[in-house]
Amino acid sequence: MQGDGAQQGEGSGARAARGPIPGWIARPLLPLYRAVIARRNRRFDARLGVVELDRPVISVGNLSVGGTGKTPMVAWLIALLRGAARDPAVAMRGYRAGPEGSDEALEYGAEFSDLPVVARADRLSGLLEMFASDRGERVDVVVLDDGFQHRRIARQLDIVLVDATRSPFEGELLPAGWLREPVESLARAGAVVITHAGRVSAAALATLRERVRGAAPRAVLAECSHVWRGLRLHERTGAPGEETPLSWLRGGRVVACCAIGNPGPFLAGVREQGAEVRELVLRDHDPFGPGTVRRLAAMARDQGARGIVVTSKDWVKLARYSPGVWPCPVVVPRLGLEFREGREGLEKAALEVAAMDLGRGESGAEGA
Repeated sequence: MQGDGAQQGEGSGARAARGPIPGWIARPLLPLYRAVIARRNRRFDARLGVVELDRPVISVGNLSVGGTGKTPMVAWLIALLRGAARDPAVAMRGYRAGPEGSDEALEYGAEFSDLPVVARADRLSGLLEMFASDRGERVDVVVLDDGFQHRRIARQLDIVLVDATRSPFEGELLPAGWLREPVESLARAGAVVITHAGRVSAAALATLRERVRGAAPRAVLAECSHVWRGLRLHERTGAPGEETPLSWLRGGRVVACCAIGNPGPFLAGVREQGAEVRELVLRDHDPFGPGTVRRLAAMARDQGARGIVVTSKDWVKLARYSPGVWPCPVVVPRLGLEFREGREGLEKAALEVAAMDLGRGESGAEGA
């Protein structure tokens, strides 16, 4: 079993990517952006426009734009809740949803049978519609995917993820950087999980841990790594994916392709399996149109690749293409979370919230 693997060193968190617009334009806008965020949070803190649902809500989110490992954490949480005889539903924005649905919604549907998923910009309306259905009536806990900033729906627990390889304490607010909120917002978290903890040095992790504790002194603190547990091989025959050991990649040429917010850990994970890797990194949530698929297949063909390695989030979009498109198998790693610290405290906090009895009367907006 392999975890996050090789350490990236002290500077991994400090090398924050430049923001969406050049710094000389962005930095004069920072005071305005900070003021808007502060005003918005003051309104929510005062419960203005906040809607209380009649069943408990757990939010999984982060401070930044881009991936911190939310989907594996939400999947872990769903499994935990189901194991405790709860019936969760997931609500998300459905970012860049295609005809079949959003990336994450398709991924959850593939992993969990009969899981109610709301994927739309107005999550509240979607949830209320789902609750009115026969299936939705049985739902007894809601998990918000990427919900930390979407505060219109009240929650009983905010789980905030902090990527050890991209420390928010070294980042800047939008539009100069990629932080949606200042790190002081961690104070409202009920739990903070440091993800990709195995990809930085012990010293860097200790520093990040202390800074998180300083920003969120009352929060449960946990640390985890993303673990490759095996591979699922999708052959050109179109047969269902075959479970294959990680050793299948060792010594072979592969093309690693992803369209996720933080591709670094995924690409490092492919290299750590001992493969000779050529990379194709696309923008987050790329739809994998026909032109992109032709380019990916040509890369694999020209490389003489043994396989094309993609994330499970990307595979749900690629699976709609005929298997004959690919010159070699498409390989999807099976990921899991391996907790290094704090698992028991996180489980306890989540299960205590899920057991809350909030009644089943009408939901209402406080102060709206």
